[in-house]
Amino acid sequence: MLWIISEQTRSPQVTMPEPHWKMRKSFSRSALRGQKGFSEIDLKLEMVSQDALRRTLFPLGGLTKDFVKKIAAENRLHHVLQKKESMGICFVGKRNFENFILQYLQPRPGKFISIEDNRVLGTHKGWFLYTLGQRARIGGLREPWYVVEKDGTKGDVFVAPRTDHPALYRDLLRTSRVHWIAEEPPAALVRDKMMECHFRFRHQMALVPCVLTLNQDGTVWVTAVKAVRALAPGQFAVFYKGDECLGSGKILRLGPSAYILQKGKSKSRVSTEGPSDGPGSGPGLGPTL
Repeated sequence: MLWIISEQTRSPQVTMPEPHWKMRKSFSRSALRGQKGFSEIDLKLEMVSQDALRRTLFPLGGLTKDFVKKIAAENRLHHVLQKKESMGICFVGKRNFENFILQYLQPRPGKFISIEDNRVLGTHKGWFLYTLGQRARIGGLREPWYVVEKDGTKGDVFVAPRTDHPALYRDLLRTSRVHWIAEEPPAALVRDKMMECHFRFRHQMALVPCVLTLNQDGTVWVTAVKAVRALAPGQFAVFYKGDECLGSGKILRLGPSAYILQKGKSKSRVSTEGPSDGPGSGPGLGPTL
């Protein structure tokens, strides 16, 4: 939730800090990372146009939620203090997500399949009800299993037995054409075709060091310094340089998981140690990106 307090309700005893923005010579504005407790602000701004930012003021840009609540308490705005924060999909509210989605989409039954041995563990009502990384509640199984892959054609959902299973971790992704907030694209990326920065794809997750590689069509490859859990197509990768939010691109494709890469290395060792039909005789394990 973004908190807004008008001039009329501001307490005269409270000194409001300068807005958390910096001006460029072109009189454009570049979004800066939110303070602790307001880190969702930059995730809202990463798709805003530069033209809109030039005409926008964010008076709470440098404040934490705790500080804003303090102002509200001093001005006896108790309805603000008592209002619960929304977590998840705001317009859905407190209801069963599966039942909500199935009001609009027809069920498409499929199977839960173990990523390790292809065993069928159970059935579900639709692969679109699950996102990568979430726990899959499979009837008859007490131990937790987690979604690691989805096959929208066959309707199968592949699962792994641990929350830290290597099938959940990847270090490579490709985005759609990136929306850059202040520069289109950053000069360093244009000059070198590569640029070090940080990214995140979920609210409040820690920033991940990465290297961007610019493609001719404006899309980028993102190579994370360390493998990241539960990357998923359709989410937005948001890029940062220091405190500045640079922009974002929708995740279109993912590289192979750490589990697939481990299997590939194991097969390579077996092939090297045993008989071989020649170079390149083994099947490729990585997806075409």
